[in-house]
Amino acid sequence: MRLLVLTSHADSLNSIRPEAEIFIGLQELGVDVTVMTQVDGIYNEQLRSAGVRLVDFVPSKKFDRHAVRYVRDYVLAHNIDCVYAFNNPAIITCNRALRGLKRVGLVTYRGQTGNLSRWDPTCYLTHLNPRVDLILGVSNAVRDSIKAVHPSPAKAETVYKGHDLAWYNDEPLDLTTLGIPADAFVVGCVANNRPRKGVSVLVDSTNYLPASANIHFLLVGGGMDAPELQKSIAASSFADRFHVLGYRTDSLSIIAACNVSVLPAVKREGLPKTVIEAMVHETTPIVTTAGGSPELVDDGVTGFVVPVNNAQAIAAKIEWLYNHTETCKEMGQRARQRIHEHFNVKDSARRTKALMEALLFAKRSGEQG
Repeated sequence: MRLLVLTSHADSLNSIRPEAEIFIGLQELGVDVTVMTQVDGIYNEQLRSAGVRLVDFVPSKKFDRHAVRYVRDYVLAHNIDCVYAFNNPAIITCNRALRGLKRVGLVTYRGQTGNLSRWDPTCYLTHLNPRVDLILGVSNAVRDSIKAVHPSPAKAETVYKGHDLAWYNDEPLDLTTLGIPADAFVVGCVANNRPRKGVSVLVDSTNYLPASANIHFLLVGGGMDAPELQKSIAASSFADRFHVLGYRTDSLSIIAACNVSVLPAVKREGLPKTVIEAMVHETTPIVTTAGGSPELVDDGVTGFVVPVNNAQAIAAKIEWLYNHTETCKEMGQRARQRIHEHFNVKDSARRTKALMEALLFAKRSGEQG
């Protein structure tokens, strides 16, 4: 199978790596992989070393006749069997570029729940376009959200964006350097402060914790200095035990030093990378039922799952873990093992290959019929 991928690799290493390693895994499984991305893509050296062919091209606009022609010509010249598009400009470009090329499969990637509607005409430019043959959601929650709105729900499947424990060797940060007592029980939250991430719900949870508890909170990510959030923190009885760090390049070392990680998201989660990063560092996760988060956590075994927008439930789990520190540690250890066993990048590559091969078989059987 000759596979052409269109993606953008201008983000951070930790964001790009799980995706890029699937391409490397596909190459190792015998797929002839070509990736169209930036010439200075952050994972290009590793891709090239694995035998993946790289093409310096990224559709920068949703509607670009030059991009459409470039992709179509490349597909025809290199006898591409399947195209895998990872973002909206790439998907829109490929929907147009592959018109009439019925033998070529078109696969799209979907990384979050929500924001798709069969009543929204713009959605037919991307995933709902009839030219799309297969949509790979990053979690079952994403897959099911696509099925709920897609005119052809059978097109949606799940491929977890897997990881490898060997990628993570971050030494825990000495949290005393942040003014946190050495004997404190530390709860971390790594997220950009957007309404859907629910950071304010975590702050509100402190209203249900005993004020005497030696619990400190670390908030890591952009937007943590927002006035409304700062106002909520100031009103908390734990105000002096909140440490607002903002964006940090050492977020993995920080979360590795925490006892617990909380992602209090209220909607539109796919398969949260920050939860996975906490789990591989043996930091016990508390997540909500938003999106794919519950698929990562075996509730009560490797962490806890609580309802969305429920500060009291978050507080109850934090307090329980605070009072059972040995069990908390054991749950964190099991969390790391769960990622290894159920969210492994090698499995992601194998499943991607199997789904694409099944797609191409079905297309060619249809042509013969």
